[in-house]
Amino acid sequence: MFLKFHTLDVFTAQRFGGNPLAVVHGADALDDAQMQKIAREFNVSETVFILAPQESSHCARVRIFTPVSELPFAGHPTVGTACLLAEMEALKDSDKERERVLVLEEGVGNVACAVTLSPNQPTKAVFTLPKLPVPHDEMPSLEHIATAHGLGANDIGFDNHVPSGFDAGLPYLMVPVRHAERLASVKLNTAAWNEVFSSNTTGSSFLYCRECQDVGSAFHSRMFAPDAGIPEDPATGSAVASFAGSIMRFEKPENGEHTYQIEQGYEMGRPSLIDLHLVVAEGKLQSARIGGSAVRVMEGTLST
Repeated sequence: MFLKFHTLDVFTAQRFGGNPLAVVHGADALDDAQMQKIAREFNVSETVFILAPQESSHCARVRIFTPVSELPFAGHPTVGTACLLAEMEALKDSDKERERVLVLEEGVGNVACAVTLSPNQPTKAVFTLPKLPVPHDEMPSLEHIATAHGLGANDIGFDNHVPSGFDAGLPYLMVPVRHAERLASVKLNTAAWNEVFSSNTTGSSFLYCRECQDVGSAFHSRMFAPDAGIPEDPATGSAVASFAGSIMRFEKPENGEHTYQIEQGYEMGRPSLIDLHLVVAEGKLQSARIGGSAVRVMEGTLST
């Protein structure tokens, strides 16, 4: 059996930046084991498999695999897949900007995506979080967190930010780092990492600081998920979705709409920019969206 595939770079306007994504079309006949083998073969952070939707009004059902496991939800696969499917289905009218809303059926639920296609510009997609971040506050000690990331305890925390845990589809340990120089020096200590996460439901960490490289960014970040086959990720929409919980807890944004640009991947040579949009009312998060651009890189056929 031969299946068509595309690869894209997501959360970037430039090829060979952002987070690579593989998308396999017409995957309805594949079983779980075949999907996992194909994802391991592509060996990017996530591979998406496109299946027929269960609801005819939806665009597609998608399954998302890391090199070692399936995920119910992930941000850069959602943005990249929405951009790709909108491009493939759009009328070839290159002189007009066009917008489309499509729904992807994911493990976490239905995800609504608004896609903007503009002439001579990268396609952009914004999706509404299917699940707002909820806290999981059974935290490792500061010393254990620091050691797991090759840092000192004094490197952790700034302003009123301290380590926190949130889940908006996938759980993350959020670690504020005082300075960008120390964030750049992070190197996981495998033994300490295993100790930290052996008794914790969170197997991924999202580290952030205020010192940024892009003038439009609010936070600079790195994400590590070695247990998922991702030693480090260039751009992680699901982590930024959970990070909305940390922003609400520590930044305490006023009622209204707020946009934060989060940069990631710079230490890997793959700069990525992720937009986080929050709507706050009565001091509580009412809704949140994740957005970014995607560019196609390769297409071809794989044999199963």
